[in-house]
Amino acid sequence: MAFKNFKVETDADGIVLVTWDIPGRSMNVLDETSTNELEAIVKQTTADAAVKGVVITSSKEAFCAGADLSMLEGMNQAYAQVFKEKGEIAANQMLFEQSRRFSLVLRSIETSGKPWVAAINGLALGGGFEITLCCHYRVAAENPKTRLGLPEVKVGLFPGAGGTQRVPRLVPPQDAMQILLKGDALPLDRAKALNLIHAIVPKDDLIKAAKDWIKSGGKPVAPWDEKNFKLPGGPVFSKAGMMMFPAGNAIYRRETYDNYPAARAIMSCVYEGLQLPIDAALRVESRYFTQVLRSKEAAAMIRSLFLSMQELNKGARRPPNVPPTKVRKLAVIGAGFMGASVGYVSARAGLDVVLIDRDQESADKGKAHAQKVIEEQIAKGRAKPADRDALLSRITATADYAVLKDCDLVIEAVFEDRKVKAETYAKAQAHLKPDVIFASNTSTLPITSLAEGFGDQGRFIGIHFFSPVEKMMLVEIIVGKNSGDVALATALDYVRTIGKTPIVVNDSRGFFANRCVGRYVAEGNEMFLEGVPPAMIENCAKMAGMPVGPLSLSDEVALDLGLKIMRATEADLGPNAINQDQKKLMMEMVEKRDRLGRKNRKGFYDYPEKGKGQKSLWPGLSELQPKHLDPDTLDVEELKQRFLVVQAVEAARTVEDHVITDPREADVGSILGFGFAPFTGGTLSYIDFMGTKKFVDLCHKLEAKYGSRFTPPKLLEEMAAKGETFYGRFAPKKSAAA
Repeated sequence: MAFKNFKVETDADGIVLVTWDIPGRSMNVLDETSTNELEAIVKQTTADAAVKGVVITSSKEAFCAGADLSMLEGMNQAYAQVFKEKGEIAANQMLFEQSRRFSLVLRSIETSGKPWVAAINGLALGGGFEITLCCHYRVAAENPKTRLGLPEVKVGLFPGAGGTQRVPRLVPPQDAMQILLKGDALPLDRAKALNLIHAIVPKDDLIKAAKDWIKSGGKPVAPWDEKNFKLPGGPVFSKAGMMMFPAGNAIYRRETYDNYPAARAIMSCVYEGLQLPIDAALRVESRYFTQVLRSKEAAAMIRSLFLSMQELNKGARRPPNVPPTKVRKLAVIGAGFMGASVGYVSARAGLDVVLIDRDQESADKGKAHAQKVIEEQIAKGRAKPADRDALLSRITATADYAVLKDCDLVIEAVFEDRKVKAETYAKAQAHLKPDVIFASNTSTLPITSLAEGFGDQGRFIGIHFFSPVEKMMLVEIIVGKNSGDVALATALDYVRTIGKTPIVVNDSRGFFANRCVGRYVAEGNEMFLEGVPPAMIENCAKMAGMPVGPLSLSDEVALDLGLKIMRATEADLGPNAINQDQKKLMMEMVEKRDRLGRKNRKGFYDYPEKGKGQKSLWPGLSELQPKHLDPDTLDVEELKQRFLVVQAVEAARTVEDHVITDPREADVGSILGFGFAPFTGGTLSYIDFMGTKKFVDLCHKLEAKYGSRFTPPKLLEEMAAKGETFYGRFAPKKSAAA
């Protein structure tokens, strides 16, 4: 029998080699065809008495990248259809049976009576890793890049084909929970130490080692199907188990605030499943998986953090009329912290980089930053000395602008001051080649006005990085009024080269991310001035799903910078453009109390010297509050809503202002750029999944109590009246690149 996605060959010893190779794809993914064919292969090899065993491997560089999540969208559409035609019970039953099917296929491998070996030749994630776990023996080819893991929780799901049952039956429960709840992938040596794989062999010996295990009498029985099987951490109700699960629950609450149904389901699956025989445990897992699959959190996270992010990373917003561009040599003008970091990530991606500053000493400091970062990577075992030497050889530090003559892209990262930037452009232009693309890494100043100091405005664009550049995955590409398609395409191609996720926004003060996150910080200040206890402000923000509280974020950004931005905005737009009470608060903190934030270890928080304990809220804050509210009288849910609604309203305004033209970019940008509650799917998905009318009603309720910052824009009012959503009204265009 011929298969589309698998090649099946039987050798003279009766061992079947199943090679996974989906045509036309760079990686194997678990789709409907692969599931159907794998099921047929299991039935065929199980029924054939001549088959002595089966080896499953891949002909691609990776084993499998996981499930095709667009298939899950199809399952939810089928659910909606059955629900409409036959009712909820029939729809639930259909979804349960569909979502359980792959789990049953894997269990049939385990109980086939034939020894199955997973010959892991590269990356194996999600459903791909679950396939290996149901095999009786797992052998991997030596490869420092290979990673194994179950990352489903990062997109609002959990492993639904046995992962929550097999992992805790193989490794101690604390390790199992880390693997399942964090979703981080493991290198081969760690996976072997945990018993998740049995052997690591040279690449050329992989298939031979797999077949040799079968020939040597490999037993076709999973450990948990043995009569005397004992759990690695002991029974759930043992002393060790009772130390593990209550503490695990506390950690889960602390880390998630119960915002993630998938994480809660993992806890339940493991706790309940380990008390049951494996078949009953797998059925429990499937029930929870069906429930989570129907959650709005899973739908939102799959859409934004998988499908949309994948489309944006593949160039969904790239102008189709521009041929591919390649930046071979990059110049960064301004070798301070931001510029040096941009230089580092660019050199890490293989580009030749020139760091330019006002004098050689300043430029050398920028290169020294790159050396410090790569040295830290070496100390953690994530890089080798040879990587450092290669990276540093690609970075040239200089004060001579003449080196710009052969650069394909120039990024200006000088001080956030119009005059300083204009002087830089004037100095640079004398040395640029005619077709060079010039970009500013400004965080707030409108690109169109900055471009006035540059000769050919069509080649001028904004490329806004987020700090710390090494860790932050988002880059905002800002299109000025006169920026051309070649400039946009070059910026997108460059961002893709350095492994970041780009969003394209039109020009405005603060662009997209800073407009929204500015509202978040300002809301924290508003609550502070209202008299809400500072600890309550911080905790409610984290309960709402934000990674850090607004007061903490203010400290990280620096209070003096916040004050500087307020004054610049006031100078450009007038006194009504900012909140004067908040300005007074910042002036008190910065100018009278010398509290600048983390950088001088004094802000809303006090910061101990490095390595000497945790930061803590400054006790003197209460003196700066005009009044003090009793925390027992405050509505925690309303405080949480205020943090999310104020950002989402601003995101809606950016759509009305044509700053954001594609809802995917608002959602992906808000999660990656400033940590907007990931379980919502992002700022616009937060509105869509709540329902536009319900959201607008909530805005009006908050507007009546707290003022015009909650006033919904006319666009939202209109959408609410028509029952529209952002993804309906502004449906993203599917490009050829995506």
